[in-house]
Amino acid sequence: SLVVGNGGAFKRSLLLSALSYLGFETYQVISQAALVRAAATVFRVEEILEQADYLYESGETEKLYQLLTQYKESEDAELLWRLARASRDIAQLSGTSEEEKKLLVYEALEYAKRALEKNESSFAAHKWYAICISDVGDYEGIKAKIANAYTIKEHFEKAIELNPKDATSIHLMGIWCYTFAEMPWYQRRMANVLFAAPPSSTYEEVV
Repeated sequence: SLVVGNGGAFKRSLLLSALSYLGFETYQVISQAALVRAAATVFRVEEILEQADYLYESGETEKLYQLLTQYKESEDAELLWRLARASRDIAQLSGTSEEEKKLLVYEALEYAKRALEKNESSFAAHKWYAICISDVGDYEGIKAKIANAYTIKEHFEKAIELNPKDATSIHLMGIWCYTFAEMPWYQRRMANVLFAAPPSSTYEEVV
């Protein structure tokens, strides 16, 4: 018969079918395992964020920083902007030396920058990036500070656009406007020399 005459081909076909089935079963197992791991990762991140927010609201600055620095290599924007904030808060503690403060300020900027790269739709990432750039300006002189002013305003405006109810972003945008409305004449003159269109604001923009 046909089957008997082609016994070898039939066996090979049967074997290939079995292997294909086993391959599919293995693929399903691996896929399910990957989904479980992904779900566990999401759950883990949510758990860390809850802990972080609790510590922040409790004023546990050092514990919060210790918690979040364990995840400094994270790719999660929500973790990273919180780490930027925590780094900045540690920098502002009275017991932090000037050398440590400078390191923490630049560290905070790096975390905020990474948060923004991971999620440009995060209003908090824009807000803390702007705040951290402003802090770094204290170490880089008046020229850098004025140059950074454009970027700071841009990110505060973006934060407000993404979350119009965030009081902190609105307040800081007001401070930005007030700062440049009140800019001393010598700084304004320096800005005019350094930049074709230096940052400026009016008292009307403050309110």
